[in-house]
Amino acid sequence: MIKRTLLIAAALLGLSGPTLAAGETPIPPQLSWTFAGPFGTFDRAQLQRGFKVYREVCASCHSLSYVAFRNLAQPGGPEFSEAQVRALAAEYQIQDGPNDAGDMFERPGRPADRFPSPFPNENAAAAANGGKAPPDLSLMAKARTYERGFPWFIFDIFTQFAEAGPDYLHAVLIGYEEPPQGVQVPTGGHYNKYFPGHIIAMPKPLSDGQVEYPKDANGQAQAPETIDQYSRDVTAFLTWTAEPHFEARKRLGFQVMLVLLVLSVLLYFTKKKIWARVGGEVDGHATPPMTHNP
Repeated sequence: MIKRTLLIAAALLGLSGPTLAAGETPIPPQLSWTFAGPFGTFDRAQLQRGFKVYREVCASCHSLSYVAFRNLAQPGGPEFSEAQVRALAAEYQIQDGPNDAGDMFERPGRPADRFPSPFPNENAAAAANGGKAPPDLSLMAKARTYERGFPWFIFDIFTQFAEAGPDYLHAVLIGYEEPPQGVQVPTGGHYNKYFPGHIIAMPKPLSDGQVEYPKDANGQAQAPETIDQYSRDVTAFLTWTAEPHFEARKRLGFQVMLVLLVLSVLLYFTKKKIWARVGGEVDGHATPPMTHNP
């Protein structure tokens, strides 16, 4: 209700959105996320679909080094079953050792292991990707954002808007297009209208129908198999990887606010009781003036 009121007020003031200078990067579209706001939560099905997109598309280049397999089964996340996590981890080969002979060896993954990098080291990653190693995606939803400018950052205080990172990631994933006339794209680069500078090294990663989603009882996919939906789902998953205790933090914050509210009420009545006779009234009777005894 507050958010709607502020948006209406902005419209009445003629503030339709941040204005752009010629050639400036456009502002990513503001989306509606289930985890937005002080009471927002993750959509479990969306997180599971987002993990599927990451694994089938993104994992070939981007690591997820701060996430362990067991995290996928913990409350507040995709909440896969323990059996699913064990089976998933076993599909990966993890380098371990040294053994008794002093040699490193590979073994099937365990739930406690972190996701292995697709490259043995950063130099190998850079060599395979035109001289620049693809960034780790674990914290990407927190590391990337954009400036909304005045007066929108003031409205954001009241609307609790904190989804600039997810909005940006989604926008970049859907922002690939043919360059405008007169724009030269260097070899190995790609034009993206939402990426700062518009030239991005990463090729367009998604296309319609690329990832097959789980089917329901009627044989229909859980969600549309489109670039936009893939982008929303993998962005939601990366938002969770950046803050896996997101929902617990919100619950704790709400509980703290309740405690502070009760404490404030108790402090008010305590103050009223202690200072009632100082310059005021007690039980409706005027307090006699204080006298000084020589």
